[in-house]
Amino acid sequence: MVAGDIEFSTELQAYIDEWCKKEGGLVMMLHRIQHEFGYIPRAAAEKLSRISGIPLAKIYGVITFYHFFKTTKPGKHRIAVCMGTACYLKGGQDLLEETRSILSIEPDEVTDDGLFSIDEVRCLGCCGLAPVMMIDDEVHGKLAKEQLPDIIAKYRAL
Repeated sequence: MVAGDIEFSTELQAYIDEWCKKEGGLVMMLHRIQHEFGYIPRAAAEKLSRISGIPLAKIYGVITFYHFFKTTKPGKHRIAVCMGTACYLKGGQDLLEETRSILSIEPDEVTDDGLFSIDEVRCLGCCGLAPVMMIDDEVHGKLAKEQLPDIIAKYRAL
Protein backbone atom coordinates (compact mmCIF):
# COMPACT_ATOMS: atom_id res chain seq x y z
CA MET A 1 0.00 0.00 0.00
CA VAL A 2 1.23 3.50 -0.86
CA ALA A 3 1.88 5.85 2.10
CA GLY A 4 -1.33 7.72 2.81
CA ASP A 5 -3.38 5.22 0.81
CA ILE A 6 -6.87 4.36 1.96
CA GLU A 7 -8.98 1.24 1.61
CA PHE A 8 -12.20 1.44 -0.38
CA SER A 9 -14.93 -1.08 0.36
CA THR A 10 -15.77 -3.56 -2.38
CA GLU A 11 -19.05 -1.70 -2.92
CA LEU A 12 -17.35 1.70 -3.24
CA GLN A 13 -14.74 0.31 -5.62
CA ALA A 14 -17.48 -1.23 -7.81
CA TYR A 15 -19.37 2.09 -7.77
CA ILE A 16 -16.27 4.00 -8.85
CA ASP A 17 -15.53 1.45 -11.57
CA GLU A 18 -19.09 1.96 -12.88
CA TRP A 19 -19.11 5.78 -12.73
CA CYS A 20 -15.53 6.77 -13.56
CA LYS A 21 -16.10 6.73 -17.33
CA LYS A 22 -19.56 8.31 -17.32
CA GLU A 23 -20.26 11.96 -18.04
CA GLY A 24 -20.93 13.72 -14.72
CA GLY A 25 -19.59 10.74 -12.80
CA LEU A 26 -17.21 12.73 -10.63
CA VAL A 27 -19.94 14.27 -8.48
CA MET A 28 -21.62 10.87 -8.10
CA MET A 29 -18.34 9.24 -7.02
CA LEU A 30 -17.61 12.04 -4.52
CA HIS A 31 -21.08 11.67 -3.00
CA ARG A 32 -20.48 7.94 -2.57
CA ILE A 33 -17.04 8.48 -1.01
CA GLN A 34 -18.49 11.01 1.42
CA HIS A 35 -21.31 8.61 2.25
CA GLU A 36 -18.77 5.90 3.10
CA PHE A 37 -16.36 8.00 5.16
CA GLY A 38 -18.59 10.85 6.39
CA TYR A 39 -16.30 13.28 4.53
CA ILE A 40 -13.76 13.12 1.70
CA PRO A 41 -10.32 12.32 3.10
CA ARG A 42 -7.41 13.61 1.02
CA ALA A 43 -6.15 10.03 0.59
CA ALA A 44 -9.55 9.08 -0.91
CA ALA A 45 -9.40 11.98 -3.38
CA GLU A 46 -5.85 10.96 -4.35
CA LYS A 47 -6.91 7.33 -4.83
CA LEU A 48 -9.92 8.42 -6.88
CA SER A 49 -7.57 10.43 -9.08
CA ARG A 50 -5.30 7.41 -9.61
CA ILE A 51 -8.20 5.06 -10.36
CA SER A 52 -10.21 7.37 -12.62
CA GLY A 53 -7.44 9.34 -14.29
CA ILE A 54 -9.17 12.59 -13.25
CA PRO A 55 -6.57 15.16 -12.18
CA LEU A 56 -6.53 15.80 -8.43
CA ALA A 57 -6.88 19.54 -9.09
CA LYS A 58 -10.17 18.92 -10.93
CA ILE A 59 -11.42 16.70 -8.09
CA TYR A 60 -10.63 19.40 -5.53
CA GLY A 61 -12.20 22.01 -7.79
CA VAL A 62 -15.49 20.11 -7.53
CA ILE A 63 -15.11 19.38 -3.80
CA THR A 64 -14.50 23.04 -2.97
CA PHE A 65 -17.18 24.37 -5.34
CA TYR A 66 -20.03 22.43 -3.73
CA HIS A 67 -20.65 23.33 -0.09
CA PHE A 68 -22.11 19.85 0.55
CA PHE A 69 -18.71 18.16 0.30
CA LYS A 70 -16.62 18.11 3.48
CA THR A 71 -12.86 17.63 3.66
CA THR A 72 -12.67 17.35 7.44
CA LYS A 73 -14.03 14.57 9.58
CA PRO A 74 -17.32 15.64 11.18
CA GLY A 75 -18.27 15.14 14.81
CA LYS A 76 -20.06 12.00 15.94
CA HIS A 77 -23.26 14.07 15.97
CA ARG A 78 -23.70 16.33 12.96
CA ILE A 79 -25.81 19.40 13.64
CA ALA A 80 -27.44 21.17 10.69
CA VAL A 81 -29.06 24.52 11.43
CA CYS A 82 -31.44 25.63 8.71
CA MET A 83 -30.96 29.13 7.37
CA GLY A 84 -33.59 28.93 4.63
CA THR A 85 -35.98 31.87 4.36
CA ALA A 86 -38.65 30.58 6.76
CA CYS A 87 -36.13 29.44 9.37
CA TYR A 88 -34.06 32.60 9.05
CA LEU A 89 -37.11 34.82 9.52
CA LYS A 90 -38.23 32.82 12.57
CA GLY A 91 -34.89 32.88 14.39
CA GLY A 92 -32.53 30.49 12.62
CA GLN A 93 -29.58 32.86 13.05
CA ASP A 94 -30.20 32.95 16.82
CA LEU A 95 -30.24 29.13 16.90
CA LEU A 96 -26.99 28.98 14.97
CA GLU A 97 -25.24 31.51 17.22
CA GLU A 98 -26.51 29.86 20.42
CA THR A 99 -25.44 26.40 19.24
CA ARG A 100 -21.98 27.74 18.37
CA SER A 101 -21.80 29.40 21.79
CA ILE A 102 -22.86 26.28 23.72
CA LEU A 103 -20.36 24.08 21.86
CA SER A 104 -17.61 26.73 21.46
CA ILE A 105 -17.09 25.90 17.78
CA GLU A 106 -17.56 27.53 14.40
CA PRO A 107 -18.90 25.90 11.22
CA ASP A 108 -16.57 23.20 9.87
CA GLU A 109 -15.02 22.73 13.32
CA VAL A 110 -15.45 19.77 15.66
CA THR A 111 -15.73 19.95 19.43
CA ASP A 112 -12.57 18.89 21.30
CA ASP A 113 -14.27 15.67 22.41
CA GLY A 114 -15.15 14.83 18.78
CA LEU A 115 -18.88 14.69 19.54
CA PHE A 116 -20.30 17.63 17.58
CA SER A 117 -19.87 19.56 14.37
CA ILE A 118 -22.16 22.29 12.99
CA ASP A 119 -23.23 23.01 9.44
CA GLU A 120 -25.25 26.01 8.33
CA VAL A 121 -27.60 24.69 5.63
CA ARG A 122 -29.89 26.45 3.17
CA CYS A 123 -32.99 24.28 3.61
CA LEU A 124 -33.99 21.10 5.42
CA GLY A 125 -37.40 20.93 3.76
CA CYS A 126 -39.32 21.44 7.00
CA CYS A 127 -40.45 25.04 6.51
CA GLY A 128 -43.70 24.49 8.43
CA LEU A 129 -41.62 23.65 11.52
CA ALA A 130 -39.38 26.72 11.30
CA PRO A 131 -36.95 27.35 12.82
CA VAL A 132 -35.43 23.89 12.40
CA MET A 133 -32.27 22.12 13.43
CA MET A 134 -31.35 18.55 12.54
CA ILE A 135 -29.00 16.43 14.62
CA ASP A 136 -27.92 13.26 12.87
CA ASP A 137 -31.24 12.17 11.28
CA GLU A 138 -33.56 13.71 13.88
CA VAL A 139 -35.41 16.95 13.10
CA HIS A 140 -36.05 19.43 15.90
CA GLY A 141 -38.62 22.03 14.89
CA LYS A 142 -40.32 25.14 16.22
CA LEU A 143 -37.25 25.72 18.33
CA ALA A 144 -36.34 28.49 20.71
CA LYS A 145 -32.72 28.96 21.69
CA GLU A 146 -33.63 28.22 25.31
CA GLN A 147 -34.33 24.59 24.29
CA LEU A 148 -30.86 24.01 22.86
CA PRO A 149 -28.93 23.14 26.07
CA ASP A 150 -31.32 20.26 26.84
CA ILE A 151 -31.31 18.99 23.26
CA ILE A 152 -27.51 19.04 23.07
CA ALA A 153 -27.24 17.37 26.51
CA LYS A 154 -29.38 14.49 25.20
CA TYR A 155 -26.84 13.81 22.41
CA ARG A 156 -23.86 14.24 24.73
CA ALA A 157 -25.27 11.37 26.80
CA LEU A 158 -25.55 8.99 23.81
